[in-house]
Amino acid sequence: MHVISSGIATEKSSYPEAAIHSLSASKSCEEVMTPHSYDDLFEPLPNAYVQELCGIQTLIPQKRMSILSLDTIRRDPRWRDPNLKEVIMMLGHPVDAVKSNAAAYLQHLCYENDKVKQDVRQLRGIPVLVGLLDHPKNEVHRKACGALRNISFGKDHLNKVAINNCDGIPALLRLLRKSSDMEVRELVTGTLWNLSSHEPIKMSVISHGLQTLTEEIIIPHSGWKGDHSSHSASRAPDWTIVFKNTSGCLRNVSSDGAEARQRLRECEGLVGTLLYVLHSAVVKKDTNNKSVENCVCVLRNLSYHVHKEVPEAKKSHSQAGNYGFKSGSHQKKKDKTDCLGGRSAKEDWFSLARRHGTSDKNYSALDMPKCSRPMRGVELLYQPEVVRLYLALLKHSQNQYTLEAAAGALQNLCAGHWAWSNYIRATVRKEKGLPVLVELLHSDADKVVRAIAIALRNLAIDQRNKDLIGSYAMRGLVGNLPSGQQRPAKNLEGDTVVAVLNTIHEVIKDNLENARFLVQGQGIQKLVAINRTSQCVRETRAASHVLQTVWAHKDLRQTLVKGGWIKSHFKPGVPGQSKRLKNGKPGSDDIALPLMEKNQDGYSTIERLDRAVDEPCQIIEQEVFQAVSDKRHFIRNSRPAVGLVERNPQPLDSWV
Repeated sequence: MHVISSGIATEKSSYPEAAIHSLSASKSCEEVMTPHSYDDLFEPLPNAYVQELCGIQTLIPQKRMSILSLDTIRRDPRWRDPNLKEVIMMLGHPVDAVKSNAAAYLQHLCYENDKVKQDVRQLRGIPVLVGLLDHPKNEVHRKACGALRNISFGKDHLNKVAINNCDGIPALLRLLRKSSDMEVRELVTGTLWNLSSHEPIKMSVISHGLQTLTEEIIIPHSGWKGDHSSHSASRAPDWTIVFKNTSGCLRNVSSDGAEARQRLRECEGLVGTLLYVLHSAVVKKDTNNKSVENCVCVLRNLSYHVHKEVPEAKKSHSQAGNYGFKSGSHQKKKDKTDCLGGRSAKEDWFSLARRHGTSDKNYSALDMPKCSRPMRGVELLYQPEVVRLYLALLKHSQNQYTLEAAAGALQNLCAGHWAWSNYIRATVRKEKGLPVLVELLHSDADKVVRAIAIALRNLAIDQRNKDLIGSYAMRGLVGNLPSGQQRPAKNLEGDTVVAVLNTIHEVIKDNLENARFLVQGQGIQKLVAINRTSQCVRETRAASHVLQTVWAHKDLRQTLVKGGWIKSHFKPGVPGQSKRLKNGKPGSDDIALPLMEKNQDGYSTIERLDRAVDEPCQIIEQEVFQAVSDKRHFIRNSRPAVGLVERNPQPLDSWV
């Protein structure tokens, strides 16, 4: 959806309505895919014969329907289909019907045809189409926008650049503001979603359109009234195509770096609206749709580096040690005003989760700092109350991208050592979220397992969490490791294996009991096999770090020796051993950028499962196994996404 940006070709599904409105209303939708179905007035064919007829109709418009018919023209021996240059020329014809027909024909020609899109760009058709977006007639600007949406789809980013270079983004936003036609709005937001999949254009979309998209689409379609204390006046979100397109566009641009994240965090009403959308989806048990996926992905991206980038971060870092947690018996009466803006917890829209059974009462035991004002904007991102939303999504959603993003959001919020990450880690435990995360270690989706593993590692910074994770999650973690003698039930990418190894390392570090659980869970066999035979240098190093940490527990050595293990099993692999990745490149131990969905296909109304071949985040590299008894190799794709191999890895963030 990775990006990942989101999507696949959509031209076919939207073309009939967006491109053709016959005056006779007798043509079916299927007919618009053929060049000869445009019978609004006459075909825009600028050869000599048709130019002559066009001239007659232009001079006598009131008689044009009686002067000639399309069938008459087509029976003439001089009839021919227009070439692309002629169609582009007709975009400037003085008759508006000719303009709209030409734009509709271009939309048809560009459907799944990259060569035609390239030719339109080279023939300078894109600036003409952009100019038609300001045309006063709905039929003209609607069909011009439909053509631009098809042209902007695909992996040829030169088309996107061409639209941007002729001020296409401001023109699209002007059209969005002035038009109330839902079809036009779908086309505009779909085109923006396509454009936002290209990295260099993302900031342009933010600069010109962030406020407009938020005020015109996100807030109105969310159903949120913007006042926490008047939640009853709000309504459920409208899962419209326009909302899906716009949330997908924001999902793309939110991955563009620190400046983009800051702009979105500061956008008035955006964060609160997205959280309200997730809350409504949880209450309505409608958590599998694309709009929910987009919204949680945006929030995950905005949570990335929140412990470094928000203004309160430095102050909270210095105060982190001063905050603690009270037992329930010492909890004072709750303030009348809570941090999220309601006059009481019952009036806050977060608290509705309690009435719908999506939270536990243990949260009241947290000793939160008192709030003298409602939390707004970026502050809402890291309030412990958001934990309930993400855990509810992890419990109820069947969408693997939503699961990955919700786990990634928790992962981000638990990263770092500032006060709010302490609160988040404790809240996950008190909301009984650890069992939810542990259960998802059994997911068949590689990226879900990876996000869950890293979230557990960040949660294990809390000592109580570490004890619980060691007791209840160790077998699940070990079960995701490959073995030299037994193929795991699912194939995991090298990045996921490294993430699992780093989590195990964090859990057993300075914790003898957790190290015992690792030994009892048959983890040593798998670790030794990875250390000795894996062809991925990052897997080897991560496994080596875990083994060395196990051996460092002196009280455990007798048990290890009884199990047949000796000191040499816990030493690093042979120095200088040539380890190569699946792509033939040497392994790298650099810490790479976090998970980022980069779907360059942009806008889509087709479900991902229908176009899995085109979806980068759907492709999982398969392990290649060699039939060698003692020299089993693990050949994987190890794209640098969560390449954590240092002995004491820092908490890792993620974005989508």
